[in-house]
Amino acid sequence: MDPHSLFSLNDHLEALSEHGDPLEVLERTVDFEYFRGWLVEGLGYGDGSKGGRPPFDPVAMVKILILQAQHNLSDARMEFMIRDRLSWMRFLGFSLGNRTPDENTIRHFRNRMTETGTLKRVMKAFDWQLHKKDYIPMSGQIVDASLVPAPKQILWGGWRPAAFAE
Repeated sequence: MDPHSLFSLNDHLEALSEHGDPLEVLERTVDFEYFRGWLVEGLGYGDGSKGGRPPFDPVAMVKILILQAQHNLSDARMEFMIRDRLSWMRFLGFSLGNRTPDENTIRHFRNRMTETGTLKRVMKAFDWQLHKKDYIPMSGQIVDASLVPAPKQILWGGWRPAAFAE
């Protein structure tokens, strides 16, 4: 790797900070570590003795769900955006070249947190922390905004095929 690229990346991230990266404000406003105990309990993580790939940090995963809700992104689009945006990678604690969660991991995490009631608890505490610092909290709803192609109606001079007739 070109040694200048490391400095260039650092310079780039510093420039983002100088221009007011809103995720740095969020990081200073919310104590995300406050949620760690609830997350570990809600996920039911084992001690790792059975082997397998270690799970992603649950605090980083909650941050992913928050970004996803703020930007109204599907799981697939969130997977792409994590890899694409340097400011998001920095906020989530990922580095270039590190493994990042895929859409299935994001969905599984959200489903597990929803099933145990942990997501609702964490989102209420997240909103409370924002409100305490005089920020308007978001609703905490996670929305899947996947784009699905809709069928096209074919119109020729006012005539519609029988399948589209009213």
